Amino acid sequence: MPSDSALRIVWIYPDLLSTYGDQGNVLVLEQRAARRGIETETIHVRSADPVPESGDIYLIGGGEDRPQILAAERLRRDGGLHRAIAHGAAMLAVCAGYQIMGSTFGGEEGQPVDGIGLLDIASSRGPARAVGELVAEVDAALNLPTLTGFENHMGVTHLGPGVRPLSRTVVGVGNGDGFEGCYAGHVVGTYLHGPALARNPALADLLLSWRVGELVPLDDTRYEALRQERLAAVRPA
Repeated sequence: MPSDSALRIVWIYPDLLSTYGDQGNVLVLEQRAARRGIETETIHVRSADPVPESGDIYLIGGGEDRPQILAAERLRRDGGLHRAIAHGAAMLAVCAGYQIMGSTFGGEEGQPVDGIGLLDIASSRGPARAVGELVAEVDAALNLPTLTGFENHMGVTHLGPGVRPLSRTVVGVGNGDGFEGCYAGHVVGTYLHGPALARNPALADLLLSWRVGELVPLDDTRYEALRQERLAAVRPA
């Protein structure tokens, strides 16, 4: 990112995929950037609008079946997100948005629906809804602390060789195979709501660092104490 320009945060389709408070991820990125003196510009892209290719960090959230199908159709036609990622942008895709990034996902009746093929994953409808707290140990290569969040989905997500699991599930269902989420390059997909970045600020900092480089550390002592309390409450004894 050029040093003389604002960090551009792009929130994709809030009119379709913003059911579970995932817009809070935008606010967390804005705040953690501002605390470091990093100027941000946030762009809300509604589903009737083209996705700009000049963003730095793209965010897409969760939602219900029909809006998810519409979002996938429009993103496939638009192509702007693919071009932005090809140019080096970072992305966090949550739940329905995570499934959209793959080759297919389960539709309203469980039928396969085409995704946008940005991640080497395929999702389908599982036998039961996964609802509750989610705790997962992150791939060591990312150097992040344990992730926490809340999941509410019926998806089972299969990872191909083009991605790595984001984390190994300790509590909850995640992808359905013992892992939660995935990543490839600077694109992260996850089932974590919460919002994810509010409960996992180190993940927010990772996204920021992918665009601005090394970050000045912040004092998160109070937050970390609360996070540890939450982990102790939901981890198995």
